Amino acid sequence: MDRVWLKSYPAGVPAEIDVNRYASVRDVLEESCAKYGPRPAYSCMGRAITFAELDSLSASFGAFLQARGLAKGARVALMMPNILQYPVCLFGVLRAGCTVVNTNPLYTARELEHQLADSGAEVIVVVENFAHTLAEVLGKTKVKHVVVTSIGEMLGLKGLLVDFVLRHVKKLIPPWRIDGAMRLGAALAEGRRRKLETVAIGHDDIAFLQYTGGTTGVAKAAMLQHRNIVANLLQAGAWVKPFLGEQRHVVITPLPLYHIFSLTANCLTFMTLGGENVLITNPRDVPGLVKELGRHRFTGLTGVNTLFNALLNNPEFHKLDFSSLQMSLGGGMAVQQAVAERWQRVTGKPLIEAYGLTETSPAVTINPLDLQQYNGSIGLPVPSTDVELRDDNGHAVPLGTPGEICVKGPQVMGGYWHRPDETAKVVDEHGWLATGDIGVMDERGFVRIVDRKKDMILVSGFNVYPNEIEAVVAMHPGVLECAAIGTPDERSGEAVKLFVVKKDSALTEAALLEHCRAYLTGYKCPREVEFRDELPKSNVGKILRRELREEMRRKAV
Repeated sequence: MDRVWLKSYPAGVPAEIDVNRYASVRDVLEESCAKYGPRPAYSCMGRAITFAELDSLSASFGAFLQARGLAKGARVALMMPNILQYPVCLFGVLRAGCTVVNTNPLYTARELEHQLADSGAEVIVVVENFAHTLAEVLGKTKVKHVVVTSIGEMLGLKGLLVDFVLRHVKKLIPPWRIDGAMRLGAALAEGRRRKLETVAIGHDDIAFLQYTGGTTGVAKAAMLQHRNIVANLLQAGAWVKPFLGEQRHVVITPLPLYHIFSLTANCLTFMTLGGENVLITNPRDVPGLVKELGRHRFTGLTGVNTLFNALLNNPEFHKLDFSSLQMSLGGGMAVQQAVAERWQRVTGKPLIEAYGLTETSPAVTINPLDLQQYNGSIGLPVPSTDVELRDDNGHAVPLGTPGEICVKGPQVMGGYWHRPDETAKVVDEHGWLATGDIGVMDERGFVRIVDRKKDMILVSGFNVYPNEIEAVVAMHPGVLECAAIGTPDERSGEAVKLFVVKKDSALTEAALLEHCRAYLTGYKCPREVEFRDELPKSNVGKILRRELREEMRRKAV
């Protein structure tokens, strides 16, 4: 195929990466630890661990797992927010030759039981704030060993205060009892008395069972092999290194590391650069996040549109020093033009949009980091990646024509865990992954998302894409957040319904509809506006249109 995007590549970015450079993620980690030993690797609440400490601690945890009889490929669940224990356990699992099962600590008992049972996890590391949920379902799983930690366990003396406040003042640690559970400190001590045995790990071994699809049905696990993760690290590194240079970088990491975006873009990619990840344990505390930003000369920040919007609506954020900021990267959901333009006015730096999926480890496209301003696209395919837009019959469409984004490259997953039928629905015999996203590619190779295939609204035979409507609505100064869905309509089949969280309490439906009519063709304009105090969001802050649609269906019954 003709890779038209290569002519638009930034200087210094290669067309291909050599995925055979590393046999596994373990090799990447060990090289970084040897190269950057004394540098801070991860920090949280003012406490940092260096690459050398990460090397030692993760080796201890890996040795502990091996001592407990875990064989190569055994699954280990990690159920914690962004704290120092996460990278320690993450790399310990991988170095032991085991597979990481990232687990959302906010899961309900039903969701947790499904993930643990489906993955066959034998060990789980859980923060005690969420141990009560685990206790409810543990007997229905194959988990043999439970390791418990606290938010403050690796924070030194400050950690004692943090845990005291959480336990006795805020009362955020519900009572729990799990017979045989051990503390992480004891597990590390046991591991230190043993030697981490080197296990043969190759490209085809599974590094992560990364669960996805929970918002559309029963969650299924994408099998992300060492090849997939290594490829995406090399792809991301090839993209950012010519721009970021060799200086020591500090990246703010507010999105949860158990999510594929933050896991790869922050935790892993900046590790390969010798950078420091500043872990934000509770990004929903926006004032606290802004205070933490003020303590660092940060060079990078990643997030989703709703997070950037929340920061922009905090007065203290505007007072920060952005002189060291080099990269602001948005993903996970569409970056709205109104947010991107305001971000650039406040910080003086563009908000760069990227695109990926759990199934692609995740990066597929990224905008050039030297972009001068928001361009409305998700960027160019990263090195060694082919992107083709196809119609409903699976045929490639011409440039400038909407089609489903299909991806082929070394970062595409090995399939869904124990679900060959589901794998066959999205990956064809030639290795092309159908994303379910509708996009357009221009003559320079830049891709623009039109919308999720399933979110498209059909009004009198015309395709209406919620992203377009939401982008227009977000331009109104009285709007904080918004979401558009299709609702049944006798005349037009479907009509657009808009849900809005106000920034200005005086905002009216009439004013908002007048604004929409000024920017949208008649059939795209919302038929109805509903104001709400908040909108449903995923664990990383993505607005969930599906929940709004289901709510409307229930009301209609």
